[in-house]
Amino acid sequence: MKVKTKSNKVNRAWLNDHVNDTYVKLAKLEDYRARAAYKLKEIDETFHLIKPGQLVVDLGSTPGAWSQYVRRKMSPRTATGGGAAVGELNGSIIALDILPMEPVEGVVFLQGDLREAEVLQRLADEMKGRQADVVVSDMAPNLSGIASADAARIENLVELAIEFSQQYMKPQGTLVAKVFHGAGYDPLVKRFKEAFRVVKPIKPKASRDKSSETFLVGSGLKPV
Repeated sequence: MKVKTKSNKVNRAWLNDHVNDTYVKLAKLEDYRARAAYKLKEIDETFHLIKPGQLVVDLGSTPGAWSQYVRRKMSPRTATGGGAAVGELNGSIIALDILPMEPVEGVVFLQGDLREAEVLQRLADEMKGRQADVVVSDMAPNLSGIASADAARIENLVELAIEFSQQYMKPQGTLVAKVFHGAGYDPLVKRFKEAFRVVKPIKPKASRDKSSETFLVGSGLKPV
């Protein structure tokens, strides 16, 4: 009974924090599916990554908040209005996730696991011979609480994003990938520096203070 009571208290505390969260309120106000949109928004406004006319690939896209943000940036005339996915689309967005995602107007969504060759080929086919200008990856594993195992899972997903970028992104393009501080963080920074000419870490204000997540931004691919 004590364990259950403690769990209920934790759940109530999380719910209270969530309901009163500034970014949760903003997301509802501006029609975003998740507060995560504001993480990408700050990253984009810091590094000036996403522009009309680009091809952007969104890995780990569900529930679709990042795709919504990119969609808005590619509709300049509606960028300051309500609604995150309206107006004429100037550019291309391809989103992929293992989980289903409700449609976002103008966004091509593929459901599947990037680790599977058939899924990677479907994604490549959808790009129609073009190379991405920007790749954004919010991919994250289900964490087990076992540090070594979780670090390996995270590293694997980030490595997937890097390898995809090396093969399907423009040489001057940019990859944004979610990572976590911990045992596997330094090796991932090193891997980014091996792949990109410029590497910058950023923890957006919309990332919860208690979260160990941060983002690595790699620009300008080095020759493989």
